Amino acid sequence: MNQKSTTFKSLSITIGIVYFAFGVLKFFPSLSPAEDLAERTINNLTFGLLSGKFALISLAIMETIIGVAFIFQIKKKVVIQLALFHMICTFLPFIFFPELTFNTSLTSFSIVGQYIVKNVIIISVLLNLKLAYNNINTDLVLEKTE
Repeated sequence: MNQKSTTFKSLSITIGIVYFAFGVLKFFPSLSPAEDLAERTINNLTFGLLSGKFALISLAIMETIIGVAFIFQIKKKVVIQLALFHMICTFLPFIFFPELTFNTSLTSFSIVGQYIVKNVIIISVLLNLKLAYNNINTDLVLEKTE
């Protein structure tokens, strides 16, 4: 196993641990600091079709599955796509609830806004993993055809 492979595997496992931890918290009422925000965002996003505890448990299941898949390197490309979709959705409170995500102006994030903005780090890692796994597969195909 080369250094790049080890690096990407450790990034994948690390992101998996974060997803798993945040997902598991959502199974237990009042443990997740994002509980209310997640419920409200999913409610708005689904036009009320998913709301309350059902929405939160659905999110908990999705995040936990993403976490386990990253940790055990299962269906990497599919999981990366799902995680990227999820990460993009985490920014929806800026549109749905600007009163929660900004302080007094659009240049001053509230603690909720800061909590969301840190997800750009996860997005960056996911995009790098996506690129790495696409390149690994491309390199393997090229080696077989030469």
